[in-house]
Amino acid sequence: MESRYNPAAIETKWQRVWADQGLDRADEDPTKPKYYALSMFPYPSGNLHMGHVRNYTITDVISRVRRMQGCRVLHPMGWDAFGLPAENAAIDRGIPPGQWTYQNIAQMKQQLKHLGLSYDWNREVATCAPDYYRWTQWIFLQFYGAGLAYQQEAAVNWDPVDQTVLANEQVDSDGRSWRSGAKVERKLLRQWFLKITDYAEELLQDLDKLPGWPERVKTMQANWIGKSTGAEVIFVADTGDEISVFTTRPDTLWGATFMVLSPEHPLLAKLTTPAQAEAVKTYQQQAAAKSDMDRLADDKEKTGVWTGSYATNPVNGEKVPIWIADYVLMGYGTGAIMAVPAHDQRDFEFARQFGLSVKVVVQPDDQPLDGETMTAAWPHDGRMVNSGPLDGVPAGKGDGESVTTAIQWLEANGKGQGQVNYRLRDWLISRQRYWGVPIPMVHCPDCGTVPVPEEQLPVCLPESVAFSGRGPSPLATLEDWVNVPCPTCGALAQRETDTMDTFIDSSWYFLRYADARNQERVFASTKVNDWLPVDQYVGGIEHAILHLLYSRFFTKVLRDRGLLNFDEPFQRLLTQGMVQGLTYMNPNKAGKDKWVPAHLVKDPDNPLDPDTGDPLERLYATMSKSKGNGVAPGDVLAKYGADTARMFILFKAPPEKDLEWDDADVEGQYRFLNRVWRLFTEFIDERDTASPWQVTVPPAAELSKPEKELRRAIHTAIKEISADIEGDYQFNTAVSELMKLSNALNDAPCKESPVYAEGMQTLLLLLAPFAPHIADELWHQLGHDESVHRQPWPQVDETALVADEITLVIQIMGKTRGTIEVPAESDQAALEQYARESEVAQRYLDGQTVKKVIVVPGKLVNFVVAK
Repeated sequence: MESRYNPAAIETKWQRVWADQGLDRADEDPTKPKYYALSMFPYPSGNLHMGHVRNYTITDVISRVRRMQGCRVLHPMGWDAFGLPAENAAIDRGIPPGQWTYQNIAQMKQQLKHLGLSYDWNREVATCAPDYYRWTQWIFLQFYGAGLAYQQEAAVNWDPVDQTVLANEQVDSDGRSWRSGAKVERKLLRQWFLKITDYAEELLQDLDKLPGWPERVKTMQANWIGKSTGAEVIFVADTGDEISVFTTRPDTLWGATFMVLSPEHPLLAKLTTPAQAEAVKTYQQQAAAKSDMDRLADDKEKTGVWTGSYATNPVNGEKVPIWIADYVLMGYGTGAIMAVPAHDQRDFEFARQFGLSVKVVVQPDDQPLDGETMTAAWPHDGRMVNSGPLDGVPAGKGDGESVTTAIQWLEANGKGQGQVNYRLRDWLISRQRYWGVPIPMVHCPDCGTVPVPEEQLPVCLPESVAFSGRGPSPLATLEDWVNVPCPTCGALAQRETDTMDTFIDSSWYFLRYADARNQERVFASTKVNDWLPVDQYVGGIEHAILHLLYSRFFTKVLRDRGLLNFDEPFQRLLTQGMVQGLTYMNPNKAGKDKWVPAHLVKDPDNPLDPDTGDPLERLYATMSKSKGNGVAPGDVLAKYGADTARMFILFKAPPEKDLEWDDADVEGQYRFLNRVWRLFTEFIDERDTASPWQVTVPPAAELSKPEKELRRAIHTAIKEISADIEGDYQFNTAVSELMKLSNALNDAPCKESPVYAEGMQTLLLLLAPFAPHIADELWHQLGHDESVHRQPWPQVDETALVADEITLVIQIMGKTRGTIEVPAESDQAALEQYARESEVAQRYLDGQTVKKVIVVPGKLVNFVVAK
């Protein structure tokens, strides 16, 4: 056997063998229990980073263990391939987005294979491939047919220089366009939406069906959905127009002293008086130039303009002025609020800024409030005052008595209606970009908006497209593509030129994997209902809200369309921590300039900024190009091999925690695998090749003490590693157990024993999911023909865990003086007797009187002597 561990040769060999054997293809045997393990698929940027390596290694270990445990496992991989970076590449490099994307896919696929990941590549999908997005378009038509897809005007990010719409990710933190640098404006355009709000309550309630999800993720989703209970109240303007307001505090209606509308509110044209028209128009223009984040900032100065109009407060008939202010958004609630400045800090600051009335309607018991002299709002509990029928009622937030009483009074008097509202808004899916899924709709001057017939799908992206980085979507400029006959009447019509938000693509990909090669249907329901839901989903916390929420939404809609029979797509969710690298920061600099790449630091023990000479701070931070603290997976694989990289990734930290990259710890795992290699080299070289390779362990009564101790170590490892994998995936402690077992085998004095052979084979079986290449190589070196990955997972022999003897500690006056070995089944009397007769006790008790003996069964005997 080769004496030197050569990971490069071993890993290349086994990756080729596994591919030839189809080792990782999903088994369709219906007699086996199914297991679906899935990592969130990547954007094909061209290179893996260490975050990818960690994510995919975690899922691979789970998949390999489940196969060995007798499951048929679906473990697929694909590409979230549409999106803005490909268009940037087309502009910067002068190549089509598809060419750049498929080049990156090929490169990253090879990198994934080098990691030894057990993917069923026969099920690979790429969201930019027509045979995938054909079905994305088909699903969109399902939404449309169900009344869940519609088009309406919506506020968008508008670049006034490029004359184009920008996605949120195209707007920088200063509110400027990523291309032109122009200050982005808000503009109303017709956009496509999916009606996710129809499922808001079910999406919220079904979080209770997900015990395998982290609580913080469920909380994030619940907060995003944002259910609130309150009342809808109608204020009537002087013009006769009704202004709808939703409030969670209808009990404070009697304290409403003005109204505030969003600058985009559709009634403003009617409500604004001629005298205020110029001021309102100017303010609207100023608000349009601000991002939502800027408008909602708590620390910004309150601004606003009076419309010149008034509305009637329905509960007391008082006239209240109608203002507009940019802190009210059309996308939230009704775009109009009742302002109660005495009990809302934002309204209070606005009222003080513009000299508006402050009226107290909740009075604390211990400190009477006066609206004229208040210096801050009182948002706390108290008793209702100045509120007519509510006077004297205890006041509180949420479902307090005053809120309930107010809703009852409003409904009884026809002044309002109790209502449940959600923060969640319908999903705007339109993107004015090229590299995305074309929305399969046609606009006909006679028939209106008409869906493309299913038999005409996919609506393919044209390939001959010019990318300038200026102006509207390239699709809108292609007359031959845009102008088509109406599917209904045949008249000249125009295609929809918007493409879909890329979140659409990733909201159903996990379903396609179950039947990825189906050319006739989106998937066969029998196959999806067989494999789904996903048993274990692994991905970053950054996807905890939108991706997961949209995937849950799609699942429920497709269920209601009769395509699925389950409610939730992912049973268990693991959000792995980030990979952090050693980072150098200059505290005297700001922004990106403060980071100093590690390769520019000449003396790590005394790090200095190479430009300024300033001392640098050392810290661990998430790996990124901007910080210059990344580690290329290819470099690690070239030096140490994939098995070492996998072992380090798993050993360094629990999967849900952040991982600090440390070259010394990587080296440590490489040394461990070398020790395993040498251990087997010696075992195989010294073994009598004429003896059978199958291990038969004699009965326990025939085993020597060293054999029993070794067998206990073997089955302890099986028990502990199995528990680590079954529970919270504590792979770091599982790797520690592998190292303990290796040490026990190395130190065992019974290397000719069948127990030792059992331990060697067990070590490989337990190691196989973690370091698959070296495990399969050594397994075959032991004489086995079939892959180690097709062997059953080791089972614990509970009898092997029972110790014949225990180590008993002997103490004198609480101080340990020595230990002895005694029969494990000894009772307290026997333990005391063994301790008294021991050489340790005889030596230390000589000539002393024992006053008391304390026996802790299974642990120690303590002698208390007279002083």
